[in-house]
Amino acid sequence: MKYEISNEYLKVKADTEGAILWSVTDKDGFEYIWQGDDRYWNEHGANLFPYIARLWEKSYIFQGKTYHMDIHGFAKDSVFSCEKAGENELVFAMEDTRETLEQYPFHFRFEIRYLLEKNTLKVFYSVKNKDEKTMYFGIGGHPGFNIPMEEGLSFEDYELEFSRACEPQRILFSQECFVEGKESYELLEGRRIPLRHNLFDEDAIVLEKTSGEVLLHSTKGKKAVKVSYVDMPYVGFWHMPCMDAPYVCIEPWCSLPSRQGITENLEEQKNLISLEAGRECQIFWTMEIL
Repeated sequence: MKYEISNEYLKVKADTEGAILWSVTDKDGFEYIWQGDDRYWNEHGANLFPYIARLWEKSYIFQGKTYHMDIHGFAKDSVFSCEKAGENELVFAMEDTRETLEQYPFHFRFEIRYLLEKNTLKVFYSVKNKDEKTMYFGIGGHPGFNIPMEEGLSFEDYELEFSRACEPQRILFSQECFVEGKESYELLEGRRIPLRHNLFDEDAIVLEKTSGEVLLHSTKGKKAVKVSYVDMPYVGFWHMPCMDAPYVCIEPWCSLPSRQGITENLEEQKNLISLEAGRECQIFWTMEIL
């Protein structure tokens, strides 16, 4: 079931299925969120929990037992309850079930809050550990943005521009999309990534040590999207490889996929969040429509 919030700047829709951000439109009626297309990618942008991207052989180890989980975890395929639906705020929640415990042996509560403030949508993730043991997880977003945003422009007219000069490290992936190391990633003028379709022929570009804020825009147009992710150490940029897909995903992540050829021990994977019994963790990212 879809719920809607709006103000004089934006209209936002989200679905109880996965608490997915379904739509963001401005006062001109332009749709910023990719609406899905079987030719390219039939999704909008999942909420990733409790793991980001792939596990080697879809498996991990916790306290000596092997568990199995599909790509990006199970939250994206779960039905959330809508806890609040106000004029400018939506709150969705899910808790562990018999099915989730088979994949992930923790009792938890996961909330996603969408808060609309003027031309900015804030996305809050809240995880509460309801278990008696420390909980380990990854969390992140995967929104796809339509480009071009204006008539007369093309995909290649756009760029990703960080809010300040930085020297990011790129997370290297194998052909099967598992972590293989890091290397320096050179930005144009220390800040910019001009977009072209073949940029994603080897799948996602995932960076760390960035400015925590990136602008998707064209110098030839007026509409733009600014994504801020200061709470999150990684950001990914992606569209379906080897295609002329008319969108780009900007993905704020708190953790990484598993390493090539390694069945990760959940307690030992260094980039996961660890949350002690009874504690709560809150993380957020924002999307500003300019």
